[in-house]
Amino acid sequence: MTSLATTRTDGLRRAATGTGATLALAAVAVTATGTVAHADEQVTVRSGDTVSHIAARHGSTVAAVRQANGLDARAFIRVGQVLTVPTGSSGVRVAPAATTAPVPAAATYTVRTGDTVSRIASRHGTTVAAIVAANGLDSRAFIRAGQTLTIPGAGGGTAVAATPAVAAAPASATHTVARGETVSAIASRYGTTVAAIVAANGLDSRAFIRIGQTLTVPGVAPAAATSVGSTFAGRTYPAATVSAANANLAALRASAVPSKADMKAKIVATARAYGVDPALALAVAYQESGFNHAVVSPANAIGTMQVIPSSGRWASDLVGRPLDLLNPDDNVIAGVAILRSLVRNAPDLPTAIAGYYQGASSVKRNGMFSDTKQYVANVQSHMTRFA
Repeated sequence: MTSLATTRTDGLRRAATGTGATLALAAVAVTATGTVAHADEQVTVRSGDTVSHIAARHGSTVAAVRQANGLDARAFIRVGQVLTVPTGSSGVRVAPAATTAPVPAAATYTVRTGDTVSRIASRHGTTVAAIVAANGLDSRAFIRAGQTLTIPGAGGGTAVAATPAVAAAPASATHTVARGETVSAIASRYGTTVAAIVAANGLDSRAFIRIGQTLTVPGVAPAAATSVGSTFAGRTYPAATVSAANANLAALRASAVPSKADMKAKIVATARAYGVDPALALAVAYQESGFNHAVVSPANAIGTMQVIPSSGRWASDLVGRPLDLLNPDDNVIAGVAILRSLVRNAPDLPTAIAGYYQGASSVKRNGMFSDTKQYVANVQSHMTRFA
């Protein structure tokens, strides 16, 4: 049995994908669930709460909460009611048509506690993908309080990025609505806006959608752009690693991957079978990929649990058979088996979670790096949602 430290070296921690995301620096679609950039929160109404209070508390708007929950103009809610609170878009910003006007200068923005890339993009009239690319963020769109971001095409804090008139119009994608999804979450996942999806599909002001409905998602990059980049966060990966990642991404895109709901069910069942807390396994998967199996990072971390091949071989040793990380079931088994080993051998849960991200030996030798501490905090926060 090898140590997880053999799978990752210091300074070369893998780039995991986030809350419903595709690839950093390459794909326009970035999951809103990713790690700290998820687009929706579930809130249970407490005594004395109003929609206005809830919207303010979670950095949303009354209109967005009303739309996400189909509330009428009175915005009536009751104690104990569970509300979906979109935090990725106000639902009212509309991007202007392409013109030949000069592209607005980029602005800078200092991240505040509670900010997400999706929320910042909506506030400045740009997209998650544009901010990810401009700042070299990984595919989880991870940010931290106090960080200074470049906001492309955001002159004066409110301008939106203009597309040159000679540029080819972005292709549209289609999306089948799954249980629990909102227009806000779908927009954030594909790097577009609520307003654009509403307009493209003739939705009413509530942006009401139903399970099984097929939506046109405008402004999605053409297929040629959905490849794995070679760098992220200033780190360049070997050509062989990037080539393998692109091959794995192509294989996943060519296969029929399970829905997010199906992946969640697989994670729960596998965690229970292996004696791992399902809330922990779900939280890690949500942090890593937003339950999206069709993602691969520049470091060749694969699928829902974002397992790199060397870690996959270690997981295979743990379970006593070869695991195919492209296979949804095996991918989940690999991640859960690694979590089980880490939990059993770590002095506490935070250290075990850190080991999944940084490597157990590196954590023991160096302590948690700053980004690892944030990762652990995010996962533990997610665990409360899945408990």
